[in-house]
Amino acid sequence: MKDERLHNLYLHFQELPISRRILYTGTLLVLGLGYLFGLLYLYESDNNRDGEPGLSVQDIVVAYSGTSEGTKLEAALRGPMSTMLGSGDTGTVFAWLQGGGDKPTYEAVIAPIIEKNCLSCHDGSNPHLSNLDGYENMAAVTEQDTGADIFTLVRVSHIHLFGMTFIFFLVGLIFSHAYLRPIWFKCVIMAAPFVCVVFDISSWYFTKLYSGFAYVVMFSGATMAFSFAVMWFTSMYQMWFYKLPPGLKNRAIQDPSPIG
Repeated sequence: MKDERLHNLYLHFQELPISRRILYTGTLLVLGLGYLFGLLYLYESDNNRDGEPGLSVQDIVVAYSGTSEGTKLEAALRGPMSTMLGSGDTGTVFAWLQGGGDKPTYEAVIAPIIEKNCLSCHDGSNPHLSNLDGYENMAAVTEQDTGADIFTLVRVSHIHLFGMTFIFFLVGLIFSHAYLRPIWFKCVIMAAPFVCVVFDISSWYFTKLYSGFAYVVMFSGATMAFSFAVMWFTSMYQMWFYKLPPGLKNRAIQDPSPIG
């Protein structure tokens, strides 16, 4: 590093005032916890949509393009709503669906199950949730599953585009103080999440046309998580435990823990 010229605006974490490092540390801790819960929610939402345990490419396909082997209600009860009903009630609903979903059985058997377990959220008051109140409304979710509709995708897309940009800007800004070589690798780690979020979200729509794009969704999500982990752990380590290389150490300010 002795022959390497550092940009005159570059400052390593340990050249920053301790107040800035505390601010960065708190930001990373909260964002890291939020990202972890986001991954857990994503797993629970899409896991088992294909009827098999674990998150797979087929789960992604079912989530966005649906399946010809079941209804929207079945897909929900196998996936994000799998914990809402007991195993007995779930089996009863599946048997009713496979038997044709007739109205007399609905009124006698299915309606009490839905009223007890589902109507607190799915009563029609929230336009973003399916209305399960009444046989006519149930008919809409007992049709063939075609995956997330375009309106839902658009609504979720703009939330993700704004939210993920905000998250990776903050984490990338903090990570920019890390000393990592070669410099191209550092730049790739910082740029990859922004590229991947575009590929990820656009592939939601393309998966409805061709199921192979589900691989792009999974790869993009994994790359974003990898980039986040690299930036998070590198930043936290270099902020507090890193031993400065000679070139950085020689130019660092005298007080290793300046007050500011």
